[in-house]
Order: sequence, then C-alpha cells, then structure tokens
Amino acid sequence: MSGTAAASPAGISGLTLDGLRTVARQEFRLRIRAGHWRWLLGLWFGVVVGFAVLLRLGLAAVTPAEDDRPLGPPLFGGVMLFVLGLGLLIVPALTAQSVNGDRERGTLATLQVTRLSAAEIGLGKLAAAWGTALAFLALTLPVVLWALIEGGLPLGNVVVTLSVVGLLLGVVCALSQALSAVFARSITSALLSYLTVFALTVGTLIAFGLATALTSEAATVTYEQPAFDPQTGEVIPGGGTTTETYRTTRLRPDRTWPLLTPNPFVILADSAPRLDRHIDPRTGREVARPLDPLGELGDAVREARRPPRDNVSYGLDSGTTVRGGTGPLWPYGLIVDLLLAVGAASVTVRRLRTPIRKLARGVRIA
Repeated sequence: MSGTAAASPAGISGLTLDGLRTVARQEFRLRIRAGHWRWLLGLWFGVVVGFAVLLRLGLAAVTPAEDDRPLGPPLFGGVMLFVLGLGLLIVPALTAQSVNGDRERGTLATLQVTRLSAAEIGLGKLAAAWGTALAFLALTLPVVLWALIEGGLPLGNVVVTLSVVGLLLGVVCALSQALSAVFARSITSALLSYLTVFALTVGTLIAFGLATALTSEAATVTYEQPAFDPQTGEVIPGGGTTTETYRTTRLRPDRTWPLLTPNPFVILADSAPRLDRHIDPRTGREVARPLDPLGELGDAVREARRPPRDNVSYGLDSGTTVRGGTGPLWPYGLIVDLLLAVGAASVTVRRLRTPIRKLARGVRIA
C-alpha cells in the first residue's frame, strides 16, 4: 500500500479499479497468511467429496437394474443443493467481522487515513470475501466433472447452476458485511448474519406456509366416476356415470408465492434448465427424463403459481383438461436478492466514510 499514502482525507477520492485491487489484494493476503483458511478449504473439499461419494452409492443402491437412465443429473443436483446449504453456513464467517473486526483491532483507521475512498475500502473488502467464497465453490469442480462423466448432464445446466450459486454467495457476503459495518461487536454481526440466512431460507418457507393457510378459501369439487355393479365391483357397460359434488377448503399458493422468491434454494432449483426426454443413439429408443432433483423442485415451485379452477371435476375427464403453463420465479427472487446486496453494499460504504461524527460506546479508532 505504499502507493496510497495519505495526502488527502479518505472518502474524497473517487472509486477506482486500482483502489479496489489494493484493498482486495491486502484482504486476500491476510486470509492466505492465516493457516486456518487452508484447513478450512481442505475440510470443505473433503466434506463435499464425501457427500458426493455417499450420494453416488445411494443412487446406485436404489436404482433398479433395468433403469438405464444416467446418474449425472441427480448427482449434480444433489451436490449443488448440498454445496449451497454448506456455503450459506460458511460464507457469513468470511464477512461478518470484515469491518468491525478491523475496527476492534485498530487496523481499519490505517486504511481510512489513506487516499482510499470509503467505496474502495468497502467494495474491496467485499470483493475479497466474494472471491474467497468463489474459491470454495471452485473446489467443487472435480465433483462437477464427475457428474458430467456420469452422463445425461448438459454443460449449459452446469454453467447456469454454478453462476447462480456464485451470485447467491455474493449476496450473503454483502449482507454479512453490512451487518459488520453497522454493529460495533463482531459477535453481534456474526449472529445476525446467520439469522439473516435463516430468514432467507427457513423464514421464507414459514412465511409462505402461514400466509397460504390464512388465504385458504371454500371451493366446490365435482367427482365423476363410472357406475359400478355393487355385487361384482366391476364397471357396468353403458351404465353411465355417477357424480358427487361437495364443498371443501383449498389453499391458494398462487396468492402467496412471492414470499418464496428470495429463498436461495428456490432460486437455484427454479433457475436450473429442465432436462428433456431424448433418443438413445445406440438403440433408437426414447429414454425417460433422468432423475433431476433441481428440475423437480423447480417444477413444484412453479406449480404454486397456477391459479385453481372453479367447479373442478375429477374422475373420467380429469386427465383431459390441460391448464396453462406458469412462468419461472427465479428472476424475481434473484432481482430481490441482488437489490438487497446493492443496498447492503451502500450501507457499508456509508458507515466507512470519514470523518466519523458519532461512535458507539467502546469502539476504538486506532
């Protein structure tokens, strides 16, 4: 940082690529020098590979011998869901002490008295944290390659899914860093970072379930079936049909689905491209769509957007009615999460501006 010696107050100079690079490089060096990061990276790789091996063995055990569908999609989908969940546990630790930790150690003021602006300090620290999170994600590439070798997994699916996971990890980095800038104690910011992750994952599911239950409504359901012989239990040829109509309570998830959109797992599953049936070039037969946990979860989420029909009829003609399709949810959720990240980054920059007019009790400057 010799080229950034103080000659003007911090926060006056604009945002430059050199300033961002300077802060990010310093943060990376500090992380690399800490020996526990190497152990953490190794532990991450071992846990991911161990999960992939167990998942592959489990898939082989439950798949019938006559089922020739490739195991690449279920292996990749299961690993990506696991990686996202594991990343949401580790990423807050990368940034929850980024600002207040340096302030507690008295090293933040060293940056603030240089030519570096508050934006360069805040965004540089965020770039370092996000880069570290992407390094964790990069360690999963051998498992991804394994899934590609298993077959049935288009490369486009892999690129899209990894890109979405990387963006979601960056969102969590930005939120955790903002909490680190707002609260004076690192233990407080770390706790609130994990609570934020809980709110985005489990909290959105709870809110969706409660809101869906509260918006339920009464509906008329018609059930139509062929006439049966009461003695033999067989269908009477030409006997017509019997119809039963009753009132019931139905849920309306089509009214509450926006509550699910910020959920990282919903965004990941819904954004994954769907796998289609294809023709086996060796046999010329149509091969059923491979097991796809991401696609199936995404389809279930999109189903929540379908509005119900009045006077629903089940039975003879239930399979002849085709309902309109529904659009994806993930663009809305990703936009919401990215806006949260942008807002969090702006909060961090604002809290790093100098001169500081008001400090929390017990906070040291240098």
